[in-house]
Amino acid sequence: VQLQASGGGLVQPGGSLRLSCKASGIIFSINSMGWYRQAPGKTRELVATITSGSITNYADSVKGRFTISRDNTKHTVYLQMDSLKPEDTAIYYCSILYERADYWGQGTQVTVSS
Repeated sequence: VQLQASGGGLVQPGGSLRLSCKASGIIFSINSMGWYRQAPGKTRELVATITSGSITNYADSVKGRFTISRDNTKHTVYLQMDSLKPEDTAIYYCSILYERADYWGQGTQVTVSS
Protein backbone atom coordinates (compact mmCIF):
# COMPACT_ATOMS: atom_id res chain seq x y z
CA VAL A 1 0.00 0.00 0.00
CA GLN A 2 1.29 3.44 -0.93
CA LEU A 3 -0.16 6.90 -0.44
CA GLN A 4 0.58 9.80 -2.77
CA ALA A 5 -0.35 13.27 -1.56
CA SER A 6 -0.53 16.34 -3.74
CA GLY A 7 -1.97 19.84 -3.86
CA GLY A 8 0.22 21.76 -1.45
CA GLY A 9 1.78 25.10 -2.23
CA LEU A 10 2.10 28.75 -1.33
CA VAL A 11 -1.09 30.72 -0.78
CA GLN A 12 -1.94 34.12 0.66
CA PRO A 13 -3.93 34.44 3.90
CA GLY A 14 -7.60 34.00 3.19
CA GLY A 15 -6.91 31.81 0.20
CA SER A 16 -7.79 28.20 -0.53
CA LEU A 17 -6.05 24.97 -1.40
CA ARG A 18 -7.27 21.44 -2.05
CA LEU A 19 -5.13 18.51 -1.02
CA SER A 20 -5.56 15.05 -2.50
CA CYS A 21 -4.18 11.71 -1.38
CA LYS A 22 -4.54 8.60 -3.49
CA ALA A 23 -3.93 5.13 -2.13
CA SER A 24 -2.60 2.37 -4.35
CA GLY A 25 -2.30 -1.34 -3.74
CA ILE A 26 -5.81 -1.42 -2.26
CA ILE A 27 -7.88 -4.59 -2.56
CA PHE A 28 -10.39 -4.31 0.29
CA SER A 29 -12.34 -1.35 1.66
CA ILE A 30 -10.36 1.35 3.47
CA ASN A 31 -11.48 2.04 7.03
CA SER A 32 -10.73 5.57 8.16
CA MET A 33 -8.79 8.17 6.19
CA GLY A 34 -7.34 11.35 7.54
CA TRP A 35 -5.08 14.33 7.36
CA TYR A 36 -2.47 15.39 9.91
CA ARG A 37 0.00 18.23 9.92
CA GLN A 38 3.31 19.13 11.48
CA ALA A 39 4.55 22.69 11.78
CA PRO A 40 8.24 23.49 12.38
CA GLY A 41 9.18 22.80 15.98
CA LYS A 42 5.82 21.23 16.79
CA THR A 43 4.48 17.72 17.08
CA ARG A 44 2.25 16.18 14.44
CA GLU A 45 -1.42 16.91 15.04
CA LEU A 46 -4.71 15.66 13.71
CA VAL A 47 -6.46 17.92 11.21
CA ALA A 48 -9.45 15.84 10.10
CA THR A 49 -10.59 12.25 9.70
CA ILE A 50 -13.38 10.51 7.84
CA THR A 51 -14.68 7.01 8.45
CA SER A 52 -15.83 4.46 5.91
CA GLY A 53 -19.36 5.65 6.71
CA SER A 54 -18.36 9.26 5.99
CA ILE A 55 -18.48 10.40 9.60
CA THR A 56 -16.08 13.30 9.92
CA ASN A 57 -14.04 14.72 12.77
CA TYR A 58 -12.10 17.99 12.79
CA ALA A 59 -9.59 19.73 14.98
CA ASP A 60 -11.15 22.76 16.63
CA SER A 61 -8.65 25.02 14.89
CA VAL A 62 -9.95 24.11 11.42
CA LYS A 63 -13.68 23.62 12.02
CA GLY A 64 -15.74 25.67 9.61
CA ARG A 65 -12.76 26.29 7.31
CA PHE A 66 -11.62 22.81 6.20
CA THR A 67 -13.69 20.02 4.68
CA ILE A 68 -12.57 16.41 4.39
CA SER A 69 -14.14 14.07 1.85
CA ARG A 70 -13.37 10.75 0.18
CA ASP A 71 -14.01 8.95 -3.08
CA ASN A 72 -14.02 5.24 -2.38
CA THR A 73 -14.01 4.33 -6.07
CA LYS A 74 -10.71 6.17 -6.48
CA HIS A 75 -9.29 5.28 -3.03
CA THR A 76 -8.70 9.00 -2.56
CA VAL A 77 -9.19 11.40 0.34
CA TYR A 78 -9.43 15.16 -0.11
CA LEU A 79 -8.96 18.16 2.16
CA GLN A 80 -10.53 21.41 1.00
CA MET A 81 -8.90 24.24 2.93
CA ASP A 82 -10.55 27.66 2.85
CA SER A 83 -9.87 30.90 4.73
CA LEU A 84 -6.30 29.81 5.27
CA LYS A 85 -4.28 31.45 8.01
CA PRO A 86 -0.51 31.74 8.51
CA GLU A 87 -0.80 29.31 11.42
CA ASP A 88 -2.00 26.64 8.97
CA THR A 89 1.52 26.53 7.55
CA ALA A 90 2.82 22.99 7.95
CA ILE A 91 3.62 19.77 6.19
CA TYR A 92 0.36 17.92 5.68
CA TYR A 93 0.32 14.13 5.81
CA CYS A 94 -2.43 11.77 4.79
CA SER A 95 -3.04 8.51 6.57
CA ILE A 96 -5.33 5.54 6.21
CA LEU A 97 -6.34 2.63 8.39
CA TYR A 98 -6.44 -0.42 6.14
CA GLU A 99 -6.64 -4.05 7.16
CA ARG A 100 -5.77 -3.07 10.75
CA ALA A 101 -2.59 -1.23 9.77
CA ASP A 102 -1.78 2.47 9.52
CA TYR A 103 -0.21 3.83 6.35
CA TRP A 104 1.23 7.30 5.81
CA GLY A 105 1.91 9.45 2.78
CA GLN A 106 5.09 11.42 2.19
CA GLY A 107 3.67 14.82 3.13
CA THR A 108 2.95 17.95 1.15
CA GLN A 109 4.03 21.45 2.17
CA VAL A 110 1.40 24.12 2.72
CA THR A 111 2.66 27.66 3.26
CA VAL A 112 0.30 30.53 4.03
CA SER A 113 2.06 33.84 3.69
CA SER A 114 1.66 37.25 2.11
